[in-house]
Amino acid sequence: MANLALYRKYRPQTFSEFVGQEHIVKTITNQIQRGMISHAYLFSGSRGTGKTTLARLFAKTINCQNRKGGFEPCNQCEACREINGSRAVDIIEIDAASNRGIDEIRNLREGIKFPPTFLKYKVLILDEAHQLTKEAANAILKILEEPPVHAVFILATTEIHKMIPTIISRCQRFDFYKLTKDEITKKLEEILKNEGIKIEKEALNQIAISANGSLRDAESILDQAISFSKNKEITADDIRNLLGIVDLSLVIEFTKILSKKNVGEALNLLDKNLEKGLDVQEFAKVIIDYLRKILVIKINPQLENDVLDELSSEAKEITKKLGEKFTLEELRKLLNLFLEAENKIRYSSLPQLPIELAIIEYCGVV
Repeated sequence: MANLALYRKYRPQTFSEFVGQEHIVKTITNQIQRGMISHAYLFSGSRGTGKTTLARLFAKTINCQNRKGGFEPCNQCEACREINGSRAVDIIEIDAASNRGIDEIRNLREGIKFPPTFLKYKVLILDEAHQLTKEAANAILKILEEPPVHAVFILATTEIHKMIPTIISRCQRFDFYKLTKDEITKKLEEILKNEGIKIEKEALNQIAISANGSLRDAESILDQAISFSKNKEITADDIRNLLGIVDLSLVIEFTKILSKKNVGEALNLLDKNLEKGLDVQEFAKVIIDYLRKILVIKINPQLENDVLDELSSEAKEITKKLGEKFTLEELRKLLNLFLEAENKIRYSSLPQLPIELAIIEYCGVV
């Protein structure tokens, strides 16, 4: 049997285990407790923020035969066991990306009319709902206008702007936010403890930052890191090698050289690291992020703790001192040059050339 991925192994089975989205969890659990279930919900947000997970948890809870505290599934009754084992025929999950046509939705419309075979509610979870064809979307709209009393619809989308307004207006809409670094880190720490894996703090921060607000992405990266690491201990170097992350020491050294406007030294440092396999696109992205940090704390020092949160104490001090070596105008110019270079890299036959030209222009050679 294939090894179970971490994001599946540690998928929340109760609302108390769910990470983030407190505004949504509170509203939905209140509805469950008060018996105020709506016929249609629309979950919108970036990938990996918990839309489908919460939809499944909601579907299980409203069908649970022995809820705890009025809003938590017991995970022991027959209904919970059927749903947890993906055997419940009354819980229908459809991926609109591959079932987007009118015929599939017509079949669904006919099937949803019949009462559930075992559960209290028949629940339809429609993922990537924005990918429905125009005809299929209109067919879904017709169901939402005249829903059966035993049916609950949960539509999930990563692109709310592509949903037709009439569908949105017939659903209770919930917007899912990207998870914070702290929320992701806390969940990963729980997983690592259960798995008996040690990790360096810097490595944990790198995973959380690279996930960009997606818990599923963070768990997938952690899965890879566990396989990649030796002796059940994950180091920061493991994560850098695995993800091609640019070492902060290189970024700091490069920024110091830019502060002196030493074009030769800057080009030499870039060339040496390219020979070692540096990803120039990733390098540009990290440099832009670092320069932005310097700019923000230079404008407003009170934001230091938030902006430099993932850096070590030593790196924070170095970064603050580097800020003193640039004027606001120089930082603005640098950021604009590297933003332009980052956009040009993907189309350049020589990926490093846009970065080299940005260095030359900033240092005043041309």
